[in-house]
Amino acid sequence: MDKEKEPHNLIEQTWVEQLSKSNDFVHEHTSLNDNEPFWLSYYRTLISSDILHKDVLPYLQDQLSLEGLKSKIPVQEIILTKDKNTIIQNILIGSVAIQKYQHDEECLLINIANSKFRDVGLPTMEVSAIGPQIGFIEELDTNINLIRKRLPVPELLIKEMKVGELSKTRVAVIYMDGIADQENVNTVIQRINDIQYDHIQDSSYIASMIEDNSNSLFPQSISTERADRVAAGLTEGKIIIAADGSPNLVILPVTFMESFIAMEDYSYSWIISNFFRLLRLTALFISTLLSPMYVAIMTYHYELIPSRLLETLVGSRASVPFPPFLEALFLELMIEMVKEAGIRLPFKIGQSLGVVGGIVIGQAVVEAGLTSNVLLIFVGLGSLASYTSPVYKFSNTIRFIKFPVIFLAQWFGLFGVFLALLITQIHLLRLTSLGRPYLSQYPLRKTSFQDLWVRLPFSMQKENPKTLRPQKKWKSTGTGKKTGPSNDFYE
Repeated sequence: MDKEKEPHNLIEQTWVEQLSKSNDFVHEHTSLNDNEPFWLSYYRTLISSDILHKDVLPYLQDQLSLEGLKSKIPVQEIILTKDKNTIIQNILIGSVAIQKYQHDEECLLINIANSKFRDVGLPTMEVSAIGPQIGFIEELDTNINLIRKRLPVPELLIKEMKVGELSKTRVAVIYMDGIADQENVNTVIQRINDIQYDHIQDSSYIASMIEDNSNSLFPQSISTERADRVAAGLTEGKIIIAADGSPNLVILPVTFMESFIAMEDYSYSWIISNFFRLLRLTALFISTLLSPMYVAIMTYHYELIPSRLLETLVGSRASVPFPPFLEALFLELMIEMVKEAGIRLPFKIGQSLGVVGGIVIGQAVVEAGLTSNVLLIFVGLGSLASYTSPVYKFSNTIRFIKFPVIFLAQWFGLFGVFLALLITQIHLLRLTSLGRPYLSQYPLRKTSFQDLWVRLPFSMQKENPKTLRPQKKWKSTGTGKKTGPSNDFYE
């Protein structure tokens, strides 16, 4: 019988008894006489003691009821309730609970959370030489404020929810009413609501959980810390996911080519911007194919090398005891370890290691005869090229994808390189982002030639991308307005 009563006793615990198990919980009386009001309950690690002493305690007058206190205390978020769950949830996010007497069920909940975060500053991962220099921080309300300052219109809608069984992370879905496709919005909200996970630490958790193909190497969303990129995406009909505690916001849906678009492109002439986009796209092929082509040609296809260049390559490899495959694999892994160490070490040490370590180790490896100086140049060039993408997650994809291509080049030569390109192309054609085509090559749309594959002058960028199925077709007010889904989606 005792075992049967034990669970019942736990259920009957008051919220004060339940929360008092933690040492940072405070349940105190404001008077020496237990029969006088008031009783305060809060987590001292969650509240602002300054606000408590300045804006709450001076207004606790014996003759006032809790309803009277609610109208007197100069704090915006105040709730009067008897619900136990509501009381616990609000105390856990930084509210102080005020009871008239110790055993009263009714409580006044005053939100005085201690919300100290770093100041809004420069983007750390998406640096630009020109243009806005405002990056998001770890506080959700501040991030929404930065977006609303750029888009001060009532059509900007925020749908908030809590995700995570234990973390109760606040997540906001942000979109433009009348522009974003409602089907996209509903899909994002449904997928977030379906998440069953204890702890959501960052917005990237949510992005990986709701993406169409979680096994793909290619990111089907863009994680950004730039307010201008988010605002630009919203005006085209994209959906934004923001999580409390994360400085990175997720943009959905996206296409392959958007990983090569930098926001500073719009600060230059359209001709210069197209040159930089072409340079970044070329860097993708340099990074992924240069080392595999070296392995394939040096292993199977010497006849493709001009005679003068062949003399140089043979001379550089004369003292190397390893085949081209092991030589390239060793050097690529060494460069990746130097990169990873530079990221993980403290900033000043990591910066020195990246520059000095790369030069010293590379030179020592060549002098020791473990690799050729020609391959060292190729690997260094490919390493530089892998970081030309403005989207950091896509840069990591480029860093990894070269390794399976090197293996295929060793097994099948140039046919293996071609096979890798073919498999990647098929995968990209099948890949979707929020149900929309990721590669945006088929069906071919004319909006792709306004600001995707190339960037035309602003006077010629008149339509929103059809891949998003926007409710508003025209982005230029001078061409007239059209609401509702576009009828020429497949044009």
